Amino acid sequence: MNILYLSNHLNVGGITSYILSLAKGLKSRGHNVFVASSSGDCLSKFIQGGISYIPIPIKTKSEIDLKVLFSFFKLLKYIKEKNIDIIHVNTRVTQVLGCLFHRATGKPYISTCHGFFKPKFSRWLFPCWGKRVIAISQQVSEHLRDDFKVDEAKIRLVHNGIDLNRFSIQNSNTKLATKEKFGLNNAKVVGIIARLSEVKGHIYLIEAMKKVLVKIPDAQLLIIGEGKEKKKLLDLIKRLDIEKNVFFVPSANDTIQAFLVMDVFVMPSLKEGLGLSLMEAMAYGLAVVGSNIGGIKTLIQNGENGLLVEPADSNALSRAILELLQDNFKAKALGEKARIFIHKNFSLEEMILKTEKVYLECLNAKH
Repeated sequence: MNILYLSNHLNVGGITSYILSLAKGLKSRGHNVFVASSSGDCLSKFIQGGISYIPIPIKTKSEIDLKVLFSFFKLLKYIKEKNIDIIHVNTRVTQVLGCLFHRATGKPYISTCHGFFKPKFSRWLFPCWGKRVIAISQQVSEHLRDDFKVDEAKIRLVHNGIDLNRFSIQNSNTKLATKEKFGLNNAKVVGIIARLSEVKGHIYLIEAMKKVLVKIPDAQLLIIGEGKEKKKLLDLIKRLDIEKNVFFVPSANDTIQAFLVMDVFVMPSLKEGLGLSLMEAMAYGLAVVGSNIGGIKTLIQNGENGLLVEPADSNALSRAILELLQDNFKAKALGEKARIFIHKNFSLEEMILKTEKVYLECLNAKH
């Protein structure tokens, strides 16, 4: 097959990781793989993986931006020249672009729903879901069916998978040196890797950290990510007078280094499709705390391989974090069960094979 992936950008994040994993995996299975996007921090990883890259001016959040049309005309000739068989889109903007290509060429396109969408009028008027829709969790599948009335016959559940070979436990002798690189001392570290968006729940984690510091005054909070909420979060940290205990890092190209310095990983999201960084933390063997919502419930079994708390509850969050920071034996046991759970249920190989099956189904289907 000749496969084309479309994405707004190739910066660090869950969608970029998803596309990179699929592109490399399907290339290794003998398919020709192309990625069209604006540039980004992770472009070199695609190039190193031998993935053909086509630059298009698609870095926009609006589906009616002229950049969509410019990208359409620039890419149309490549689709014909490279004889693309199937187009895989991953954002709302690229859904619209994929729909335009389908109308112009008849080529089938599929979309992956990575999370939960607001039911805007434009989505009802121009759904643009494609021939098939991949949902990354059962909760996302239900969201598509119930909130957007997507035909259940078109939805395919394919969980995100991760490269488990990356997540062997690192030598603890390097932990202190790595902490120093992040500006941390040798005290306990609570961590999160997520874009700085309101839906990720950073505000509740910061409020919880204030309560954690009452019991463990030298504990540290490592926040990895960028986004529009940063100023609001910095103001909150200042009001709570915990500036010396909270550290911001823009991004982590190597999440292994980040996990190495953490004692507990927290995902306090208000909505979450599945949670790639949470999956990676679990695969690494970290003790984890997450909100009892969305795809997080697919990953964390409360008291078995992590702890679940109700969303937007900083008191419950602080109690869960303290429970793990103050009980090393429990934290280690939950982390080991989390690692085993991910290794059993979320392999990259399974995601690649199931996605390939969806492509073949689209090419062979009459409807």
